[in-house]
Amino acid sequence: MPSPPPSTPYLSLLLLVFSSSLIRASHGGGIAIYWGQNGNEGTLASTCATGRYAYVNLAFLYKFGSGQTPEINLAGHCDPASGGCTSISSGIRSCQNQGIKVMLSLGGGVGSYSLASQADARNVADYLWNNFLGGTSSARTLGDAVLDGIDFDIELGSTQYWDDLAHYLSDHSKQEKKVYLTAAPQCPYPDSHLGAALNTGHFDYVWMFLGLPASSEAAGSGYVPPNVLTSQILPVIKKSAKYGGVMLWSKYYDDKNGYSESIKSSV
Repeated sequence: MPSPPPSTPYLSLLLLVFSSSLIRASHGGGIAIYWGQNGNEGTLASTCATGRYAYVNLAFLYKFGSGQTPEINLAGHCDPASGGCTSISSGIRSCQNQGIKVMLSLGGGVGSYSLASQADARNVADYLWNNFLGGTSSARTLGDAVLDGIDFDIELGSTQYWDDLAHYLSDHSKQEKKVYLTAAPQCPYPDSHLGAALNTGHFDYVWMFLGLPASSEAAGSGYVPPNVLTSQILPVIKKSAKYGGVMLWSKYYDDKNGYSESIKSSV
């Protein structure tokens, strides 16, 4: 199918900071990466094989809710309409076998998504569970691999019912297989879309925006060199008991600039 324009956040490097007492505390730092919006960024398996990342967010499920048939867009990696994305399962398992959590990211900066009611939120939660998590479906877009959880990158549409979606997804967690929830709220905080959802206490990681692109090409301004991040910013942020690491947009720009490799030892 034709690929919709990918989300290109202006705030491209994110500190993983737990901004609410309701969000679970961190135990050390790691690097998270968004993967899926550039066919030249390498495969999912090769992304995890670099050893640079602790979390990978698959970007994006850009169409869902309000009665729409959900659609995923992984840019040049595969064509979901033809069933071509089921091969991603092997990459998901490869990452998970290395202890890397793999999430499906909802939303992005460009898309058609919203929640119309609590019932709509429940339907979306059930769809995610059956098609990407631990449920069953005859049309699992990414094959039979079970993702670790769902990332909320909600920038458009309705500001309501995201807390309900978090509740319903959390209800699917089981003792043997937890459903992790993460979020990328927008500044200023609290985010108008995700503020109520974050207050549910269901989120395990929150990618808080610092406003730094992973390379000078990723945004028009605001680039901070890795040595400035490691010498001036991380030493301050790491004093927080809720510090959790660094998140980068995106794998493509990280490859071009070597950002994660430059900061990994300091994260």
